[in-house]
Amino acid sequence: MTYSIIGLCPDTGMIGGAITTSSPAVGARCLFVEAGYGAALSQYWTDPRLGRDALGLMVGGLAPDAALGELMQRPYAEVRQLAALSPDGRAAHATGTQVAGAVSCATGPGCVAIGNILASEAVADAMVAAFAAAPADGPVPLAGRLLAALRAGDAAGGEVKQVSSAALKIADAQSFPLADLRIDHDADPIVALERLWALYAPDVRAYEKRALAPF
Repeated sequence: MTYSIIGLCPDTGMIGGAITTSSPAVGARCLFVEAGYGAALSQYWTDPRLGRDALGLMVGGLAPDAALGELMQRPYAEVRQLAALSPDGRAAHATGTQVAGAVSCATGPGCVAIGNILASEAVADAMVAAFAAAPADGPVPLAGRLLAALRAGDAAGGEVKQVSSAALKIADAQSFPLADLRIDHDADPIVALERLWALYAPDVRAYEKRALAPF
């Protein structure tokens, strides 16, 4: 009941992710991004600890595939769907044996997309292709590429149910996110998230400056 992507920008070094699902407030539970650590996804029967721990294991020296391999040894792995991306672009995904519905997973240069209970197994491939093809423009090019991937996932069939929440999270060089935007409940959360990003983007660096050097 969720489809998502995590990716990095080779030009800026930013890392981030975008996600949507039919349940409320997906951004609070499933998407994890930290500068210098990487990005991770924990979905289906979500355990947020797995997302945080994936980042910690990568910082500790494990590659994404090894980090997920360790996490999938924990209890209830059969109902987990995970993905991880390191700051150098290595990506991995893992899906438990009891994750239901059409499952879709794909990796591409500097990104990985996963989904479950989907209308089509082509969703993840469409997201990865859109991420690669999106133009690198705007104040944060990575944001446009992640949002393009969400749109492509929707166009490829998306989730079986109507999605109702979505989130976008991007980390740059600071310990706090450059952007952390959430649509917790909306009839068209992808469009609402794009609208929110368009509103937020012109001031994204100003908000960062207020933290780092306001005077």
